[in-house]
Amino acid sequence: MSRSLSLAARQGINAQETDEVFLLLLTLNHEDITEPIRVVNNMEDVISRGDTYIAYPFEIALPDEDPESVARVTLRIDNVDREIVKSLRAIASPLSVALEVVTASSPDLVEAGPFNMTLVSAEYDALTVTGELAFEDVLNEPFPGHAYVPSDYPGLF
Repeated sequence: MSRSLSLAARQGINAQETDEVFLLLLTLNHEDITEPIRVVNNMEDVISRGDTYIAYPFEIALPDEDPESVARVTLRIDNVDREIVKSLRAIASPLSVALEVVTASSPDLVEAGPFNMTLVSAEYDALTVTGELAFEDVLNEPFPGHAYVPSDYPGLF
């Protein structure tokens, strides 16, 4: 699948040396949380499209390319201020997670994403929060999605 990147991003990728920095913007959201949690893997806060992403250390482990299974992503985020653990304890249904890639020179331009996922499991201790993220499993959805019954489709019977 081809991806359209900005000229600055392409030059940064292809250069032998570059000052261009790619940043991962992570948004954790749920209907029971009043304000989404927005973090960036950077040493300073970033404002992107009017939203402030707090500098916060985290790691993303991307899945293997296995055509037989649904891709799962592992997220490991430092448990620095306990806000994430507090939010995890307050909700009963899965948390939605959006991942976007921007450049530090142009944080309002999303180079890749958003990659929308769901937090399917989480573990935490005093130092880290580790979660497993999953994309929507569209491959195992029934097709067609509706049942053709006489009460809904009388013209077919």
